[in-house]
Formats: sequence, C-alpha cells, structure tokens
Amino acid sequence: MEAIEEINSVINGIVWGPPFMILLIGTGLFLTVRLGFFQFTHLVDAWNQTFGQFLARSATAEEQGTITSFQAVSSAMAGTIGVGNIAGVSTALALGGPGAVFWMWMSGLVGMATKFGEAALGVRYREIDASGNVSGGVMYYIEKGLGSRWRWLAVLYALLAGLAAFGIGNMVQANTVAQELNLRLGVPTWATGIAIVILVGAVTLGGITRIASTAEKIVPFMAILYVAGSLIILLLNLPQIPGAIASIFANAFSTDSITGATVGLAIRYGIARGIFSNEAGLGAASIVHAQARNTPARQGMWGMWEVFIDTIIVCSMTALVILVTNTLPTGATGAELASTAFDAGIPAGGFLVMIGLILFAYTTMLTWNFYGEKSWEYVFGRAVVVPYRFLFLAFLFIGAIGGLVLIWDVADTLNGLMAAPNLIALLLLSKPLVWEKNRYLRGGTSEEVADPVGDV
Repeated sequence: MEAIEEINSVINGIVWGPPFMILLIGTGLFLTVRLGFFQFTHLVDAWNQTFGQFLARSATAEEQGTITSFQAVSSAMAGTIGVGNIAGVSTALALGGPGAVFWMWMSGLVGMATKFGEAALGVRYREIDASGNVSGGVMYYIEKGLGSRWRWLAVLYALLAGLAAFGIGNMVQANTVAQELNLRLGVPTWATGIAIVILVGAVTLGGITRIASTAEKIVPFMAILYVAGSLIILLLNLPQIPGAIASIFANAFSTDSITGATVGLAIRYGIARGIFSNEAGLGAASIVHAQARNTPARQGMWGMWEVFIDTIIVCSMTALVILVTNTLPTGATGAELASTAFDAGIPAGGFLVMIGLILFAYTTMLTWNFYGEKSWEYVFGRAVVVPYRFLFLAFLFIGAIGGLVLIWDVADTLNGLMAAPNLIALLLLSKPLVWEKNRYLRGGTSEEVADPVGDV
C-alpha cells in the first residue's frame, strides 16, 4: 500500500504541477477568448434556449439522439454534482484555506467555455448506427475531428476515462456515502456497499435510457433541496457573509492565518477540487451530451449552465456555510466538515448533508458507469459493455470499505491524466467549434462561412 501511495504521489505531482495547471486553465481562457466570451455575453440567451424552454421545445429533424437535452444535462449534472460539491469543497477549504474557493470560481468561469466546447463537439462528431444507437464523446471528436492519425490519442483517452470512472465516479462516491452513514447512523460500511451495488445495478444494467430517466427526476430535487437548506443557514448568519466573502478574496493571494495554507495550496486544491466537481476539461460529460436530441451549439449552452450551477451555485453554498458558521478551525475535513457546519447552522443540518451526499453520489455513480462503459466500448467493442457494468459494481463495494485518503489521491491523478488528451483536442478543434457558435448566431444557417470539416 505504501508503494502505491508513493508511486501515485510522484505521478500526481507531475499531472497537477504548473504545466498541467497552465494547460487546464489556459485552455479555458483560450476558448473564452476564441468564442468571444460567449459564456458571459450569451449567458441569459443560453438560459432562454435551455431551461427557459425545455418543456415547450420539440426536436427538429436535424436534432437526432436517444434522449432529450434535459435528460442529457440531468445525466451530465448527475455526474458532476456529486460528493465533490460537499466533501470536495470541504477538503479544498481544509487544505487550501478560504482562498481555494476563489480559484474554484475561476476554474468554473473559464470552465464554462470548456464545457460548451465539450458538449458541442460531442454532438457534432457523434456516430449513430442503423439501429439508432448513439456513440460520441472525446474519443470520437478526436478521431473524426483531427483525423485517423490521431486515433492513438483517442484510444489513450478512452482507456484512461474507463479507469478514471472507477475512481471519481465510483470508489470516491461509495466511500464517502459509506463513511457518512457509518458516522451518522452506525451502518457498517460493508452493508452500505451491498446496498449501493444493488441500487446502482438496478439502473445501470438498463443502459442510458434508464439512467437518464432516473437522473431527470432526482437531480433537480436534490439540487433544490441542498441549495434551499444552505440558503436558510446563510440567511440566519447574514452578518457573517461579507466577512466570509472577504476572506475568500484575501486568502486567494496570501497565506491563510487559520489553516496555514499558502497561495500555492489555495490554487492547487481550488482548481483540483473545482475540476473534480464540475469536470470541465475532463471531457467525460461529452459522452452523454452526445446522446441528446439537439444541435451542437444549443447543447453546448446546456454545458455552460451545467458548470455554472455546479460550481458557482452549489459549491459556493457549501463553502459559504462552512465559513459563516466558523467551523473551518475545527480541523475536520471532507464530508465531516460539511456536516459539522450544517449542524452548527440549523438543527439536524448534518442529516441534510447526509441526504445530499447519498443522492449526489448515487446519481454520479449511475452516470460514470455509462461514461466508463462507452469509453471502453470505443476500444474493445460492444462485447465489453456488460462485463464493464459488473466490474463497476464490484469496485463500488471495494470503494465503500476502502480508505478515503488514497482513493481521493488516486482519483485526482486519474482526472489529470484523462484531461490531457481532451484539452489538446479542444485547442486543435477550436475552429470548427467557433463555426458552430457562429452558425447558431446566424440562426442555424450554413451561409457565408464554409464548414471547416477536417480543418483544425
């Protein structure tokens, strides 16, 4: 075990070192500029084109897919709104100080452009077979957008994504739920592991249609419940909010006097946990966005709001509750810190965290099973899908009874490794991405500018 920790520590230091941070944030900044700050100038328009009319709008003949746009974004948000929004944010605060929240916000704001690109390219380069089955995602826009000579990069991404699913969307989620139930209710971790395997298997064995149907019911409910509870605590501690916000900005560029975190730690954990939460840059969400009955740019708008809701709203709720209740100095971390903060804010607040963790983690596990199986299907073919689903279930049980620190560290490493191929592809495919954005702004017509097919 010590050898694994040492090896992972070395790799983690490389993939989350300055070069990778520059690539990750730099890609978001590059796309922000390349797209004309689209996520800011068209944020209201994006709302009107997504949540504002998703019940009223019907798909056109051009908008092929297996699920609705709302089901796609619900599934994607099921994958992003997970324990990272609670345990991840708490860990970032404990290790990086209040300043980590600032860098989490920065990663989210530029990540909106990144996620727009991932969702739009996922739809643009997807494949639909004779039976109507849709396949898409990073590996498809690498191969089809950059050409067959880049297939090695697509295969590398798919292999890493399939492995990463066992960390970010599997063991971390199961372990956090198991530890929380053990702490709160004394439930043995093995019992939680068995229950998780049964509940996840009942949905994932039915494929993306069943996953999407489940996600669109649970995701809105869980997000509203958690945000509502957080807002109540913030309203009860209204005088402390200005100070909490001030500490976030002050410690983003200086050493935190409470935790001793430096600027480097704030940046490191703020960005790392921000990416763990909203997944902008990882590219996994493009796999489910590709399933949507929509056009590239419109689906990209769903991606923008996915990041905004996840990081700017939900993650901020967790961070502000911890800061206004002054529970950061307790020394707790992870879900325990969040539970402590909510308990200090309202009666039985810790149980709200427990419910949020269970629902957030459950839907995350559902979606990441799909991400992993589609990734390995790209490399090994359809025959791998069913075995992958059962292997995923086995690792859920292992995660539930495993140790948290190593699991978080390995998940961080795998996130960094799988992000690199995707970020390279996004940079090289910025030209067709801009074309799709401009096509939307022209009202969906292809006039004036030729489609840069195969031209990066």
